[in-house]
Amino acid sequence: MPPKKGKSGKNKGKLSKAERERLQREEEERKVREEEEARLIAEKEEAERLERERKVQEERERLESKDRDRREDELTELRLLLQENSQAANKWYGDLRAKAKWDRYMQCDGSPDPSVPHEINTFMNLWRDNKCVDINSVWLKSTLAISLIDELDQLLAETPAFELNEKDVMEYKETILNLQNLTHCKLNNATEEILKSSNLLADTETGNMQTMIKNKNLTLCIWANLNKNPRFKGYEFSDTGLSFELPKQLALSDIAVRILHTQYDHLSHLSNTFYTRVKKCVTQSHPASLAGESKDESKEGEVELLEGEPKEDTQSVPLIEDEIQSLKSEDRKQSAMSLVSTKDETRSLAEKNKEEGENKTDSLIEVNTEDWLCAVQEASLPAPAQDQEDFLQEDTVDLRQFTPLGGIYYFDVFKLPPQPQNIKGWTIVQLLDTGLQTFPYPMETIKSSNSGSGKLDEKETDSSSFTFPPVGVTISLPDTVMFLEDPQVARWDAEGKQWKTDCISDVKYDKEAKRISFKMDTFYTFTLLQESHVNMPFQSWELRPLGLNNAILTVTAAIQEVEIIIKDGQCMLNLLHSNKDNLSHIRGNWMTPAALIRAMRSAGVNIFVEEDSERFVSFNSKNPQAEQAIYEQMALASSAYAFSWSKWNAVCGTEHIVIQVSEHLNTDNVADEDWALYLLSANRALRLQITEYSEEFSTDLAENSEFHSTFYHMLKDGISDAALNKINQSHSLFIDCVQKLLIATKVLSY
Repeated sequence: MPPKKGKSGKNKGKLSKAERERLQREEEERKVREEEEARLIAEKEEAERLERERKVQEERERLESKDRDRREDELTELRLLLQENSQAANKWYGDLRAKAKWDRYMQCDGSPDPSVPHEINTFMNLWRDNKCVDINSVWLKSTLAISLIDELDQLLAETPAFELNEKDVMEYKETILNLQNLTHCKLNNATEEILKSSNLLADTETGNMQTMIKNKNLTLCIWANLNKNPRFKGYEFSDTGLSFELPKQLALSDIAVRILHTQYDHLSHLSNTFYTRVKKCVTQSHPASLAGESKDESKEGEVELLEGEPKEDTQSVPLIEDEIQSLKSEDRKQSAMSLVSTKDETRSLAEKNKEEGENKTDSLIEVNTEDWLCAVQEASLPAPAQDQEDFLQEDTVDLRQFTPLGGIYYFDVFKLPPQPQNIKGWTIVQLLDTGLQTFPYPMETIKSSNSGSGKLDEKETDSSSFTFPPVGVTISLPDTVMFLEDPQVARWDAEGKQWKTDCISDVKYDKEAKRISFKMDTFYTFTLLQESHVNMPFQSWELRPLGLNNAILTVTAAIQEVEIIIKDGQCMLNLLHSNKDNLSHIRGNWMTPAALIRAMRSAGVNIFVEEDSERFVSFNSKNPQAEQAIYEQMALASSAYAFSWSKWNAVCGTEHIVIQVSEHLNTDNVADEDWALYLLSANRALRLQITEYSEEFSTDLAENSEFHSTFYHMLKDGISDAALNKINQSHSLFIDCVQKLLIATKVLSY
């Protein structure tokens, strides 16, 4: 009889004890085999890894040994190359200065040479003694004086220190100061002469007198209140973009308003915030040695300078005092007509004022020569940066942070001189020896100023019951500057010699019309300000060759994109995405690097870093010695290699610099795949394996690459013959020009 299906199935699914033990043994054996296989694989992988690391270490040691063997030769070759280019460039510039000096000597146009004491002293003395106050004559002389000041400024800015001794520097600066004061004095005299005959020049429509004269550097606007219309609100000088508004009290007074707009700035340098007050912590070493110095060596250099600074500082004070004393004694004896003491100059001017009606006003500040020299002396003394911030009041402008743009506006109100009267065919004029007098406003100041009694004083006996509304000013922004943000207004504090932002209200800026209007509680000298570092930090930069001795530096700054075209020893500004009418006096003009830097700063397009700029904008600080050395070596290869910023430069630390490099022999843009990353330090350069688009930063060396002690020799690894020929044929002036622009912009700090 067959067994039952259910029972047979139940017995079939059961495993015997022996079977279970067998399966367990097989499972354990399988796990052991797998563990053994995994162990063998891990040991093999570890052995392979160790072998790779050993090979990499051996290769790295081989490359380092090779680098050490040729290090001295590479440093020597680079040092000699830099010396050769530097000496050639310096010789060319020296010959150029000598030629310019000879051409100036042979110039026969009647203008004096401002660097020759007897010539400039004769010019100033003859002009000071000249009694002619005709505006046309004064205008021509003032224009000449301004050009002489510019000539001296350029001489001081571009002449190397070893060619100018301290005595010459002090003489040039004092000559500049005397020319500035004399120019302002003569403009005052010419203004007074015009106001003396205002009724003869009166406008038939308004009944008042208004006149305007303008040239490249000066704009003079004068308005005389002859009609005294109580409904008068203000006046706009056509073709100047200048207008003013007066309160009723002034509309009924015998006054004259003058707006003198100067494209130059003769006031800011008088402020103690104009000068850098940061200690220098880096000694000047030869560029080639910088490429090979180690981190420890660079630190030793810094410590030595910091320890030696107090000794140098204490010695600088008597040296400057000795210079001033020498100027007061020997030099002033030799040129006593111009370099007189302040008291003698004031006394002589006072005597001339009685005869000629020359009287200087408070609005056009005449600077005491000794005070100015003392200000320069104090500013030259090193002091910590935080000391400067401590004494500044809230409304005081720090000229290290802000830059005056568009020139200076001297906004003054004067008492109207007695006008000529025709009586029975006779012209009667009341002559006063008071000169040009400032009209006090607010009028309550009359009580304390002892300005005399009159009908106006009688009306103002209870001055506390009157209010004195502010005066209004509206100006159009000049085309010679570019404001990248809304301009700020500051007025000159003559007593404290500072720019201040107080006493100014109701500021309104029309960006489309480029006009700004505001009100002041009285008449002040004022200017427009822009933050000096508004265009920083940079977003990106690129230096790309355009041919032999030709390159273009493109800086995408915080607001404006700037291109600087470099050719031979000159450079030219090109602004992208901006109105072509703006800065037409700079754009398209070839200049030396120093001239271009000054022009761009004065025009509001500042992409150049000062030594104290880190107080106002964040930088990616790098080893200054390594940075300086890399700029010099980039300039050497800039005819054949393109350089650009890298995002990895911000994460590689202060002792290393990462940039993108590509050999580039045409004028097209560099393709993304052509860029290679280089890691640079003070004593080593190498090519990285990663790219700009890698996910994380790594210092692994690129395949088939080597170490080099200098960036220059690293670039020559694998260089093409065409690129090498361009580098060897690069002119020293072109190399010097590129180097100066790179150092001025400090592109490796971004």
